Amino acid sequence: MVVTNNDITQKTYKKLSIQVSLDGLSFCVFDLLSNTIINTMSITFEKTKVIEEQLWRTFVDYPILTKSFDEVMVIHDNNLNTFVPSSLFDPHFIASYLQYNTKVFETDFFTHDIIFPYEMNNVYVPFVNINNFLLDQYDTFEYQNANSFLVKQLLNLSKNKEEKQVFVHLQQAHFEIVVVKNQQLLLFNSFQYQTAEDFIYYVLFTCEQLQLNPEIISVQLLGNCTAEDPFFKIVYKYIRNCNLLDVSNKAAILNVSAAELRKHFILYHS
Repeated sequence: MVVTNNDITQKTYKKLSIQVSLDGLSFCVFDLLSNTIINTMSITFEKTKVIEEQLWRTFVDYPILTKSFDEVMVIHDNNLNTFVPSSLFDPHFIASYLQYNTKVFETDFFTHDIIFPYEMNNVYVPFVNINNFLLDQYDTFEYQNANSFLVKQLLNLSKNKEEKQVFVHLQQAHFEIVVVKNQQLLLFNSFQYQTAEDFIYYVLFTCEQLQLNPEIISVQLLGNCTAEDPFFKIVYKYIRNCNLLDVSNKAAILNVSAAELRKHFILYHS
C-alpha cells in the first residue's frame, strides 16, 4: 500500500535574503509557508582584500548559500541613495537626483526602488560587481537598497501617529536617521561616526535643524544597539524620551529575540 502525505505543512517555500555591504555580509533563510527563520549568519569582510574573493570564500564556508531556493533577495547596504517623491521623479534623469548628496561618476549604474504605497522612489547606486558575482550563483534574484526596506517599515509603524517620531538605525560605522509623521517621510539621512560623541552630535544636530525638542520628541533606536551600549546611554542622557524600538510582536511571530530582530531589522523585513 502506498501512503501519500499531501499535508501542506510538510512542504516548504524557502527564501534566501542576503544583505551585503563593503564591510560584510549577512544572510537569512526563511521558510515562508511556516513563517519561520531557518538560519541567520553574519560575516565580516577584511578591507584589505578584494570583495569578490571574500564573497567566494563565504560561499565555500557556508554551503547553505549554494542550495536551491524558491526566491532570492539581495539587499545592497550602502548610503548612495536618496528618496524622491513620485510626482518629481523622471527615470530619464535618474542620476541627477544623487549629484547633490553623494559623489557620482558617469560610469556609475543607477536604479530605483518603488516604495509602495508611499508614492516615492529610492534612487541609488547598487554594487554592480556584487550583482555580477551573484549572477554566477543563482539563476535569478531580485535586489533592492537596504534603506528602501528600512524606510518603508518605519513608515508602516508610524500609521495614525500624528506626533513626529525619530528612528535611529545604528550600524558598525554609520547610522541612519529617519523622521516620520503618520506615514509621511520628513527626513532621511545617513552619517558616519567613530565615537559615541560623534553619534550624539549628529542626532542632536538633526533635532535642532528640524526644531524637535529633546525634552519631548520620541527617539527610538534599532540596529546594532542594546540598552548597555554607550551609544544608547549617551542618547538617553540628552533625550528624555529615548527607547529601543519595540519589536516584540514581530519577534514572537518569527520566534527570535527582540534584540536579534532589531539587529537584523532590514534583513528580517526583506
